[in-house]
Amino acid sequence: MNNGIFLSLGTNLGDRSKNLATARALIEAKGGKIIKESAVYQTAAWGKTDQPDFYNQVIEIESILSPDDLLKTTLGIEADMGRIRTEVWGARTIDIDILLYNDIIVEREHLSIPHPRMNNRKFTLVPLAEIAPEVIHPVAQKTIRDLLAICTDGLDVSMCVRV
Repeated sequence: MNNGIFLSLGTNLGDRSKNLATARALIEAKGGKIIKESAVYQTAAWGKTDQPDFYNQVIEIESILSPDDLLKTTLGIEADMGRIRTEVWGARTIDIDILLYNDIIVEREHLSIPHPRMNNRKFTLVPLAEIAPEVIHPVAQKTIRDLLAICTDGLDVSMCVRV
């Protein structure tokens, strides 16, 4: 089954709407064609809470890149946009995570697909369920809608911008 390639975008520094737009444009230029976009959601910071709220969005892309090449591309886009990794869960101009890559399962030191923490994060599941509620998580073997229904993350996720 070809589920699709889904990326999560997050930002909480600077002009968050502009950061998401820039990331989408760079993904289209370097990573693949965007075929679906969720709304943009605002969420309190997860993990390290003493920082500005995040804007989060999930996009579905078509890409000829392998999972490893897509990771290299997204890391390059993050660097191009000024992302500096100084602390886990710290503030950032942009964060791009590969959530799902079709029904592929990858477990390597530098890359895990599906994203290993997506099932526990409403800021990922809410926008993903908006655009792909019936997609099956290849490890959990549940739909995204079902994963959202059982997610215990208590953070508020509210739609702030419709794209």
